[in-house]
Amino acid sequence: MVRLTRAQQQARNRARVLAAAAEEFAERGFHDARIDGIAARADLTRGAVYSNFPGKRALYFSVLADAAERSDPARDPSRPPADAPGPADPAAALGAFARARLSRVPLTGSDEPLGTAAGLTPEVLSDAPVRGLFAQLVKVEAVLLALSLEALAGDGRRRVRQARAVLTVLHGAERTAAVAPGTVDPFTVIRTCEHLAGLDLDDPEPPHLAHIGPAEPADDPWEPPEAVDPATGERVGFGADGVVAVLGPGRLEAVEDALRAAADTDAVTAVLATDDPAEHGPLLHAFLADLYRHLAAAFPARAVPRARLVLDAAGAVAAAVGAAAAEDTEVAVRVGGGRITARAAGARAAHAVAAARTPAGS
Repeated sequence: MVRLTRAQQQARNRARVLAAAAEEFAERGFHDARIDGIAARADLTRGAVYSNFPGKRALYFSVLADAAERSDPARDPSRPPADAPGPADPAAALGAFARARLSRVPLTGSDEPLGTAAGLTPEVLSDAPVRGLFAQLVKVEAVLLALSLEALAGDGRRRVRQARAVLTVLHGAERTAAVAPGTVDPFTVIRTCEHLAGLDLDDPEPPHLAHIGPAEPADDPWEPPEAVDPATGERVGFGADGVVAVLGPGRLEAVEDALRAAADTDAVTAVLATDDPAEHGPLLHAFLADLYRHLAAAFPARAVPRARLVLDAAGAVAAAVGAAAAEDTEVAVRVGGGRITARAAGARAAHAVAAARTPAGS
């Protein structure tokens, strides 16, 4: 009999806990699920469960992330596969996006009971910091959907309000399906989302962006640490030139500022700096894995924004740019040729750095 290493044993126990937790949550729901019940299903001790997950909410988010990965592993939008034709217009793309979003929603009460990270119940989100991060993730979802629509339409219109209207319909359908299974008609929801593509909500660029001060020129060495890509679970580096924005849980929406101001050739990386990676990491992982899967199902790869969102679980990236893991952290640097060429801190730092084009000393 082959003896497992300590790391292999830990990995096996973690997998057993996840599988047992998925069964417990599916049968009993989040509120009534018990750690003791999960431990019994996994044939492990209660302590073994807590050695892998700090609490029930973190375990629930990890189950959702594992389910999203198994459903269809998310691709990294900064390294898209060969482009496919995809929908020809925004209406068709929104219909495809809605179909993908509804594919794992328990519309009848007999489908996947856990649903998706986008359809979390208020009970799961009762913790204020988790609820705040979730609100930011919904804003990021709207930004990435809007940018995909804008790329496909090519008419120069900003579509963030339109994307939020679509997501309001979809989130509403998910909540209704959760509390009243069998009352949501997916075809009606899909057609509604398609029709929203023609809605002009007068969505100009935020006027305050014109008054943001410039980033400070810099000429410092860049020794990029690693972070974790929550959509794939892989460790990633920062080798490409471009913008790195370190954002607290309350500032993830600043990814829009970076994406809109960056050059077409820039890599844009948003790094979540949090003091609670055990809960925030799996939530970010689950949410993004589903989002990228839905965008890939609805849009050609050329239309999907090139942003990468990663988790700074150990705080190494924040330390490298001189940031702290706080709710409203926003620190950004521009990297070029292995050096930091510009930096900014505070509100709209991501915009200031992304708009900085000239390396220091040139």
